[in-house]
Amino acid sequence: MNAGARFVLEDVRVAYGSCIALDGIDLEIESGEAVALVGPSGAGKTTLLGLLNGTVRPDRGTVAVDEYNLGELSAAALRRVRADIGFIHQDLALVPNVRVLQNVLHGRLGRMSIFDAVRAATFPPRRAVAEVYEILDRVGIGEKLYEPVRRLSGGQRQRVAIARALYQRPCALLADEPVSSVDPARARDSVALLVEICRERQLTLCMSLHNLDLAREFFPRLIGIRAGRIVFDRSSALHDRDFDALYDLCAEEEVS
Repeated sequence: MNAGARFVLEDVRVAYGSCIALDGIDLEIESGEAVALVGPSGAGKTTLLGLLNGTVRPDRGTVAVDEYNLGELSAAALRRVRADIGFIHQDLALVPNVRVLQNVLHGRLGRMSIFDAVRAATFPPRRAVAEVYEILDRVGIGEKLYEPVRRLSGGQRQRVAIARALYQRPCALLADEPVSSVDPARARDSVALLVEICRERQLTLCMSLHNLDLAREFFPRLIGIRAGRIVFDRSSALHDRDFDALYDLCAEEEVS
């Protein structure tokens, strides 16, 4: 895929047993767009991100990344598509007892055989180490290259997760509440950094956020999700009442 993957979802439905996570989702995210998913916990944001990188399969409808219909791909072909989509998990999914270098190198495992992956992590070539350092330096923690992740602060760990996703050489970055565990100042810095880097590299960015102020400040397009459905898809020039309605209606439905 080229830099800036394009996503198209048509009439998508996902259910986990009797629980409907998403229903009737029609969505297009253009190449190079920066989009924020907003809504309360349980609204379906994480499931939607899983659809975009192929880890969640729809019960109905289609999910396409560029020219690829994910539902029609073989396991090997789907693995290749997923290798082009970086994902930053809410818990960051780092290995705490391993050095920063090895954690970042893990970003390219999806493009390697098991043998090559083990060799690259154990005896990384100089060019790989130089590339990792360059990325870490770009996110502001180049000096932490050989530091065990367990010794890093929460904000530094976030940047390792960002660096790992960038080392993957993705066409798009998906981020699931990546700043939920840090203080507001570090959260703002991390979101600003992700948006800036994706703009520099012309990557498509889709991030779920609880912090509405950050969503409005950094993202030109906001998608509000409530009870598995898209309730608005607009520019960031939204009134407070739009957000109040999103959360108030959710609360009413959860009580009913």
